Amino acid sequence: MKVTVTQENLAKALNVVGRVATGKAALPVLGNILIKTDNNRLLLAATNLEIAITEHIGAKVVNDGALTVPARLMSEFISNLPKGNVDLAVDGTKLHINSGAYDSTIHGISADEFPALPTITSDTTYELDGTTLKRAIQQTVLVVSRDDTRPVLTGVYCHTHNKKLYFAATDGYRLAERELTASDGEVAAIIPAQTLNDVLRVMSDDTKTVTMIVDDNQVRFLLDDIEITSRLIEGKYVDYRQLIPNQTEVHADISKDEFVRVTKIASLFARDSGGSVTIKTNAAKKELSIHSVASQLGENTSVIETNVDHDGQVTLNSRYLLEALSCIDEPEVSFAFSGKLAPCVLRASASKDPVYSHIVMPLKS
Repeated sequence: MKVTVTQENLAKALNVVGRVATGKAALPVLGNILIKTDNNRLLLAATNLEIAITEHIGAKVVNDGALTVPARLMSEFISNLPKGNVDLAVDGTKLHINSGAYDSTIHGISADEFPALPTITSDTTYELDGTTLKRAIQQTVLVVSRDDTRPVLTGVYCHTHNKKLYFAATDGYRLAERELTASDGEVAAIIPAQTLNDVLRVMSDDTKTVTMIVDDNQVRFLLDDIEITSRLIEGKYVDYRQLIPNQTEVHADISKDEFVRVTKIASLFARDSGGSVTIKTNAAKKELSIHSVASQLGENTSVIETNVDHDGQVTLNSRYLLEALSCIDEPEVSFAFSGKLAPCVLRASASKDPVYSHIVMPLKS
């Protein structure tokens, strides 16, 4: 193989694909990046057998060929080269790199030892708006469980319901659901959180459309010249919709900024109590108060004027509440619950048919 590429394009592609390469794997080749020519372009790929990332970049191809090289060394070396053209030439299992005054050789492993890149064939394909997908991932992936004893909860549930496509996630303490687009087909797939974090990582502000392809075992995201293919998590997802209340007794529309401010202040006094804050509503005074106590330091009560319709009280984890508020994009938040032990529902006030719902389970007070 003999090719010429620009340092900028090569460094960017190595950074994109190299994150999934792992030097701790039983197979040494999994710590390497595959570099090969493909239809007059250069293909870079890495995999840990659960997820594979590939990217094509423009190149001047003189001779075809392929080799795998250590991901970390290759990425750090190329990123430190000056801007300009980089010549790559393969000689057996050695990669010769020349760029101006820099001339180096990296020892690799034959491309024949690299695992076959995954293929996916499915009629279940979605063309998703890049901005919508990015926000949907941000709004759901933060509530996935970190408990590996329940693997299905460590991913985001991508599914259809009433001819709409949704992302949903829960860790048992909170739940997030985001509507993405209309859907005539049916899909039910649990996508690993790490896969979606990788999609977020490689998405740029210029990514207008992302193609998502799903089959029984895998999901693939196509982002311009980048492909991310991942195994799905096996198992049946929980019937999370039964946790979303159809009706609530207490409802208030609150300025998001003000709600965030008083919750942050209350959290300062809640460190000794696991972050618990108590929210009370007073319909007669049209106000909502947040109270927290630090046994050694003192206590705090903050009040917000709001159009609350009933009296009520609930105790929540302040971190969970702040994270829920960070996921709502409108300036006014709808906050609703039905009692001390009932789930709290947060949505954007302006949405009569909300595309995003965040549920926080109360603490026993």
